[in-house]
Amino acid sequence: MNKNDLVASVADDSGLSKSDATRAVDSVFDSIMKALKKGSEVRLVGFGTFSVSNRKASVGRNPRTGEQIQIPASKQPKFKAGKGLKDAIN
Repeated sequence: MNKNDLVASVADDSGLSKSDATRAVDSVFDSIMKALKKGSEVRLVGFGTFSVSNRKASVGRNPRTGEQIQIPASKQPKFKAGKGLKDAIN
């Protein structure tokens, strides 16, 4: 499922027009991104938790040349599925 499929599904399930559903989906994504940028955690009970983890700097290798390269520290978004989502899938 891609974003357009998600918007169509939200529109069908909620009775919203596709343009309203697009705004709703975009708003949810924007809100999650803003919270993660601030370093907050987004916890959706029954669905899952979005968080940010800090990745340490490390040394890697260029696969073509075998040369060592420095990989800088970075922040990575993470998602941990909640019990409700896990149960729905299994």
